[in-house]
Amino acid sequence: MKKILILLSITLSFNAFAQNEAKTLLNEVSEKVKSYDNISLDFKYSLENNSENIKQETKGDVAMQDDKYRLNILGVTRLFDGKTLYTISTEDEEVTMSSDNDDENDAITPSKMLSFYEDGYTYSLDITQNINGRKIQYVKLTPIDSNSEIKNILLGIDAQTKHIYNLIQLGKNGTKTTLVVNSFKTNAPLSKTLFTFDANKYKDYYINKLD
Repeated sequence: MKKILILLSITLSFNAFAQNEAKTLLNEVSEKVKSYDNISLDFKYSLENNSENIKQETKGDVAMQDDKYRLNILGVTRLFDGKTLYTISTEDEEVTMSSDNDDENDAITPSKMLSFYEDGYTYSLDITQNINGRKIQYVKLTPIDSNSEIKNILLGIDAQTKHIYNLIQLGKNGTKTTLVVNSFKTNAPLSKTLFTFDANKYKDYYINKLD
């Protein structure tokens, strides 16, 4: 019994140490992100669900400043000016306007893509990989909410720059979502109107107001 208690104590101590290391690393990432005036990313996005025979891959880009963002993906622009979310589809010639309600679900939106992990997860250090000469340390995040549709998330962090390299999200329905950052730019000069919706550009579009 004494040996079992010792082993249990060692295991608990190791787990606590690993969680503290993961927390320290995530704090360093968070502080780095918050130190920038703005961030611009080019990324590769993929979604797979083998049981549903689904496999999609695409590329996109996003610029973020405070809570504002401009995301281009799959031919659609999602523009959030801090109050209103505009989803602009050139193909459909339609603009959908709504208040930003993505916080009501598990969606990792651009405005919280680099800080979503700060609340609602337990975390631990996972594997380390060498990718193209970069040391990528993975942190495993598990939702505290048992009703979450997310099973877990692996967050890959560049050990040198403390920038997020990739994100692998596994859903309880078997869907695997992967986002890989191809370029990470900070404090770049941005147009003053980048996060402003110009209605004059979409006079011929159908405007759909959800609220």
